[in-house]
Amino acid sequence: MMRAFFVDGDKVGETDDIEEIRRLRAENCMLWIDLGAQSEAIDQMLTADFGLHPLVIEDIWCDRTLPKIEDFEAYLYVLVHGVKHGKSLDELELVEVDIVVGSSWVLTHHHGAGCVTAARQSLSRSPKSLKKGPAWVLHEVLDHLVDDYLPILDGFDDELEKLDEAVIHKAGTRAGHHVLTRLFTLKRTLQGLRRISVHQREILLRLSRGEFDEVPEKAMPFFRDVYDHFARVTDLTDSYRELASNAIESYLSLQSNHMNEVMKTLTMIATVMLPLTFVAGVYGMNFEHMPELKWQYGYAVAIGMMAAIAIIIVLWFRHKRWF
Repeated sequence: MMRAFFVDGDKVGETDDIEEIRRLRAENCMLWIDLGAQSEAIDQMLTADFGLHPLVIEDIWCDRTLPKIEDFEAYLYVLVHGVKHGKSLDELELVEVDIVVGSSWVLTHHHGAGCVTAARQSLSRSPKSLKKGPAWVLHEVLDHLVDDYLPILDGFDDELEKLDEAVIHKAGTRAGHHVLTRLFTLKRTLQGLRRISVHQREILLRLSRGEFDEVPEKAMPFFRDVYDHFARVTDLTDSYRELASNAIESYLSLQSNHMNEVMKTLTMIATVMLPLTFVAGVYGMNFEHMPELKWQYGYAVAIGMMAAIAIIIVLWFRHKRWF
């Protein structure tokens, strides 16, 4: 549902009537419009009253995979991505937030982005941001957007710490398959975050440098603060992605070592059994004139000889510290 917020004395007024929004726009009142679902009436308002380019309107209603910023003559279009956290890190969802900043108005569009909701709640407590101008509303939204990333990255930190410990104890076992799958899932999620964050950091950097007329000089320190916070998000994402990759490599290395130990044990058993098999094979040929075939102690001597050979081989292995 579309909601419009405007300065009404010392308070913030609120309306969802398109005709009243058009009247306020014509009077050049300070407006923040949080768009709802697309409709023909809203498209006409965006074109006729706010002068948006058809491609910008198309971008607002469509989902885009990468953030971007476009400077038009009368307004600035910013597309960023917030995060929506589910019950687990596997359910992490990127939420597109479209922001159009004009001389005395701001348009936002999103699908349940927490940063816009938080900015609206902050506005309901104090109309200061809306009174200052569009750039301050943009800052409010971006500031909450960056804050939403940090608790999620803390969740990645805790999860990777647990998985690092699990790698040591479960690599090469039946339970290890779940650990490896989990590591690959986290790495893929972090890779998606990194792809978004690299582009988004560039957008925040350009806003903090004062490249756009829509961002006044007084607001630049606040945008620089947002950029600094998001640079930390990008650095942490890179760091956790590397940790996930290292954990995967450690798992595969430990699994390989475990397999080598198994093969080593089997090889030693085969080495011990080989001469015993040879002795048993010789005395199992059943030739009629074998010297020991009819000897009273032949069986005991053959068994004793095989036991002596096995003991000698095992002692040799221990001497070489092969087990």
